[in-house]
Amino acid sequence: MSVEAPPPSPGSATGVIHDLGYRRYDGPRLGRPRIVAALTWHSFRSAFGLGRGAKAKIVPVITFLALCLPAVVNAFAMSRGNARLISYDTYSPVLRALVMTIFVAVQAPELVSRDLRSRVLPLYFSRPIRSSDYPLAKYIAFTAACLVMIEVPLLLLYVGSIVNVHGGAAVWAQTRALIPGLLVGLMWSVVLAAISLFLASLTGRRGFATGAVAIFFLLTYVLSQILLQVETQNTINQSGPVQVKGGGPGGPIVAGPPLPVPTAEKVSGLFSPFTLFDGVRMWLGGTTQADQVPKPGSFGAVYAVVLLAILALSLTGLFARYRKARLA
Repeated sequence: MSVEAPPPSPGSATGVIHDLGYRRYDGPRLGRPRIVAALTWHSFRSAFGLGRGAKAKIVPVITFLALCLPAVVNAFAMSRGNARLISYDTYSPVLRALVMTIFVAVQAPELVSRDLRSRVLPLYFSRPIRSSDYPLAKYIAFTAACLVMIEVPLLLLYVGSIVNVHGGAAVWAQTRALIPGLLVGLMWSVVLAAISLFLASLTGRRGFATGAVAIFFLLTYVLSQILLQVETQNTINQSGPVQVKGGGPGGPIVAGPPLPVPTAEKVSGLFSPFTLFDGVRMWLGGTTQADQVPKPGSFGAVYAVVLLAILALSLTGLFARYRKARLA
């Protein structure tokens, strides 16, 4: 006759294992590439407020419409017989700089600061992904979002232009002008996404992150423009009197030889990403003068090096931030 074991006392270390009936997952495990792809797509949607309430879509919609407005105005003007008003490679530079500053300042914290504040990063890193996969997905997604913001208005400008011109030669001329503009937009997107995500990842408070991004872009741009104006005025003051031919007050004015652009004026463009964009654009062959920086000439190589250095530092800081977050 068997004897039942006495029930365990409340203070003992023994216990009972209950089978709750959960089934194990037997399906395919897609691994890191699909995880990164899913995180990228989710982050891209978040950049435009998709899948969330109407409040999250206000800034993306307003900024996108603001960037499309010059293309609409240009199409209307060309339909009235005017030439194209807006260049593809500059596309209203002041408006683009202001609107993109607002967009990246508001939406970059949406991609990174929320996860930091909610402390959900350990859940992401509990999956089979590396510490570099998370920032890589965020960077790819936000670069794509910036590309949509910049390139779609350019394509609208192109469509509005070609429907108002006649002949294959005119259409081809518009197409050749569009390609450099698309490349300039790619340069803007790659750099703006890197800088804004790095600055936003420094804090989990969304308000602080938005302020940090906005202040950086606005302050550096204003500083660069102030230095440029000061150096331009000094150059005018040092250029001396204008040469007058004929001796009389009504004699024709003869312009002297063009003065070389002082190095100080060129250096003023190194303090802001937006002036760096314009300097690199002109160095690579852009002909449209956007009045952001003087023509850099051979000094444009310095603009390119500084821009690449800013990009490299921003990406390095972004990836280092999440290596540290994984260890925390």
